[in-house]
Amino acid sequence: MGGITLDDMTAAGALLEGHFKLSSGRHSSRYLQCALYLADPARAEAAGRQLAARLENAGAQLVVAPALGGVIIGHEVARALEDVPFYFTERSDGEMALRRGFEVQPGCRVLVVEDVVTTGGSTREVMDVVTRRGGVVVAAGAIVNRSGVENPFAPLPFTALLTVDVPNWAPDACPLCASGVPLTKPGSRPEKQ
Repeated sequence: MGGITLDDMTAAGALLEGHFKLSSGRHSSRYLQCALYLADPARAEAAGRQLAARLENAGAQLVVAPALGGVIIGHEVARALEDVPFYFTERSDGEMALRRGFEVQPGCRVLVVEDVVTTGGSTREVMDVVTRRGGVVVAAGAIVNRSGVENPFAPLPFTALLTVDVPNWAPDACPLCASGVPLTKPGSRPEKQ
C-alpha cells in the first residue's frame, strides 16, 4: 500500500520552506504542516485508512493522539479501524494529560498516533500518560517520520506514511540563524524554554 509523497505535501501547500523553530526547540529549513494536508477530508480519510491498514495487526482497543497535531489523523485511524474509540491528550499546566472525561482502562491496548515525529517527544509523553493509567501501548504511527531513525520507539512497532530526511539543528548550531534568516514558529505547541 502506498504512502504519502513530498509531492503530495507540496501540492497541498503543506511543505513549507524557510527557517522554522520546531516544537522540540530545534531549527529547520523545512516544515511539514500536516494540518494543511489534512484540511481536505478526503485526504485525511485516505491517510487514516493507510495508517490503520499498516497498524491493524497491533490489536488496538483505543487510539490516543496528542492535541493538536495528532487529533485529525488519530480520529481517522480510529474510524478506519472500526469499533475503536479515539481520545486525545492535551497540555494542562505544561504537562500532557487526558481530560474531558477520557479514561484508559487497565490493560487496554492503545495505539498512539501523531502527525509528525521529529524527536518523538510528544508521542513519548502520550505513551507515558497511557501507561500511568494502566494502558498498554502496542504500537505507534505517524503521517511523517522526520526523526532520522527508522523506528524512534523501538522495540515498539512504528510506521509512518512518509519518511523524510530534513536537517534540523540546535539553535546555537543553526546555519540559518548564523546567516540572519528570520525565524518562524509555525506549530501549535508552545515553545520549549
